[in-house]
Amino acid sequence: MDGSSAEVAKVKRAKTVLTVAAISGSLRRASANAGLIRAAAKMCEESIPGLQIDHVDISDLPLLNTDLENVDGNAFPAAVEEFRDRVRGADCFLFASPEYNYSISGPLKNALDWGSRPPNVWADRAGAIVSASGKSGGKRSAYHIRQVGVFLDIHFINKPEGFVSAHHPQSKFNGDGNLIDPETGELLRKILLSLRAFALRLIHGNDSAANSGQGAKVQ
Repeated sequence: MDGSSAEVAKVKRAKTVLTVAAISGSLRRASANAGLIRAAAKMCEESIPGLQIDHVDISDLPLLNTDLENVDGNAFPAAVEEFRDRVRGADCFLFASPEYNYSISGPLKNALDWGSRPPNVWADRAGAIVSASGKSGGKRSAYHIRQVGVFLDIHFINKPEGFVSAHHPQSKFNGDGNLIDPETGELLRKILLSLRAFALRLIHGNDSAANSGQGAKVQ
């Protein structure tokens, strides 16, 4: 391991707080999915040491168009570059997204694609998915996000799964999109704890592999 790699490993081992880049796939002002992220941020501040939520807004991202790359000496448009920097600087990810037409919401897919442009800024970190959607709870969207994550080298936690029927049989969010259901809050807590544990496993596993000269094997 060269000197720069050793320094990165040292910083990771010394890190006590992991940054979670949290992205809502809905741009609505009163989005329940944005509400899940707000609830997660409050939960981490109050009772989950070691996690810090960075709510990354994707509303200013232009639609993916590679003609926008390498213009006037800039690799990406300013909004895209800022987004990619936030993703690159995160230790793990939390995606909160509704299901649109049996699949991923357009805004989230656009964000995933911008982050995948070379060099891919998503790779080799843990991720978790929650979805506040219709009666299905967003299952199909979540599974499609997982499929995209395979190519992007995002390693998702398997359990618990975060499928929330936002308004069935009764609403779990108020008119501002804030979470008001204790049971859903407890599910969110378990997801965050699982994400923290898996992210730490990946970080320390990768450090150990770098020290031994072998690739980390993620089960």
